[in-house]
Amino acid sequence: MHCPFCQHIDTRVIDSRASEDGATIRRRRECEACGERFSTLETIELKLPAIIKGDGRREPFDARKLRLSMDRALHKRPVSEEQIEATVRAVVHQLRMTAEREVSSRRVGEFVIAELRKLDHVGFVRFASVYRAFEDVADFREELDRLERDLPADAQLPLLGGETLPPGRGARKR
Repeated sequence: MHCPFCQHIDTRVIDSRASEDGATIRRRRECEACGERFSTLETIELKLPAIIKGDGRREPFDARKLRLSMDRALHKRPVSEEQIEATVRAVVHQLRMTAEREVSSRRVGEFVIAELRKLDHVGFVRFASVYRAFEDVADFREELDRLERDLPADAQLPLLGGETLPPGRGARKR
């Protein structure tokens, strides 16, 4: 590894630590020429399938784009960075498990929708509204009805503050 300070080609590893999830290793290094210290992150590089876009273009999968779209859908939602990262990893894992060389962007979107549905219902509806190109309020209503139908009988969608109403205690019109 080249030193980022003096470009010397020899550095030595002082310390190595695995991340909590075991996906990366942080290495503390020291340059043998200038003595500067720096850290590197080592991750597994896996070949993921190419993504076939709606217009037929093919491009490499980009986890940063996936993360950005999830960040938009989950903006100001009570979801931690760790939960978002775990969701991104779950989608990447599903892609890897397809064992295909190319996957349609539609299929990737369905993986994302399934994971967001488990993570946060509001984020799920936000993402679905863009992904499925909702045209009007009726499209939102249909998706919400479908979401509520699929929930267990004693569960309800959370309110804005994260609380839920007891069964049979819905909002009333005035």
